[in-house]
Amino acid sequence: MARIIIDTENHVTPQSAFLSRRQIIQGAGALALTSAGASYSMAAQGKVPGWLDKKVGSTVYRSYSTDEALTDPQDAKQYNNYYEFGTGKDDPYKFAHEFNPYPWEIEVGGECDKPGVISLEDLLSSQMLEERIYRLRCVEAWSMVLPWTGIELGKVLQKFQPNSRAKYVAFETIIRKDEMRGQKDAFSFIDWPYVEGLRLDEAMHPLAFLAVGMYGEALPVQNGAPIRLVVPWKYGFKSIKALVRIRFVEQQPPTTWNLSNAKEYGFYSNVNPDRSHPRWSQATERRIGANGKIKRIPTNLFNGYDEVAGLYDKMDLGTFF
Repeated sequence: MARIIIDTENHVTPQSAFLSRRQIIQGAGALALTSAGASYSMAAQGKVPGWLDKKVGSTVYRSYSTDEALTDPQDAKQYNNYYEFGTGKDDPYKFAHEFNPYPWEIEVGGECDKPGVISLEDLLSSQMLEERIYRLRCVEAWSMVLPWTGIELGKVLQKFQPNSRAKYVAFETIIRKDEMRGQKDAFSFIDWPYVEGLRLDEAMHPLAFLAVGMYGEALPVQNGAPIRLVVPWKYGFKSIKALVRIRFVEQQPPTTWNLSNAKEYGFYSNVNPDRSHPRWSQATERRIGANGKIKRIPTNLFNGYDEVAGLYDKMDLGTFF
């Protein structure tokens, strides 16, 4: 089971321990990249600006943790859904080097008192980054356990002061068809840009997270660099990548997979073992774990994050799926 660790001095990982862990991860990652001849090259990694690499790398963590084994870093980087780069699981890994996410800005607007455009550097400059080890459950019934580095979504949203008309938060990814080959695919069924949304109280829940790093390093392009949403109690497609726009809105916003097939992908998309996908059961999942080991395990409601249950009191989770 997961446990939340409160922001206190006793719950901070010593920096020496973190740096040792980071060196191990970097060494293992470099070896795997060399042996695989990966398209996601060191040149792509070199696009990370020094300030961000330092910010992520020197973070002293407050952790939301779990006793479950972390997924092998190379599995997390090489097995992914990111249709902006293609529909194959390895397409994001193969073509990530074609996308340069720096510099980066996020536009925030809609029903708020302080709309604006903020650079990634300004967004993070006053924030203490933290690591959270979350389970990731894909709607396709596979799952991982990943260590994200970032900031709590709600604390960012509060700075823009949503007003009383704000009931939902709409998210939008970037369009760069010359760098994201999946966006110019003539056979793509997605009307770009990729869009997502949460109810405001969901977005303000302490578990909702904006990630800028993974495994102690700046977020890889194929995993959503430079900044992505992580909503651990929902299926992974809700956690939009390469986030470029946030809007506070009064009505439920459109979302990409719901627009594509509303019968299969509801707006809420909470992990629910009792609500099967029309084409497969959601009662179990394939956990991709340490050293690439895969095992079949039961799926838990809300992906095991029971603390969000109060958000859905008196809601029929079979209807509002």
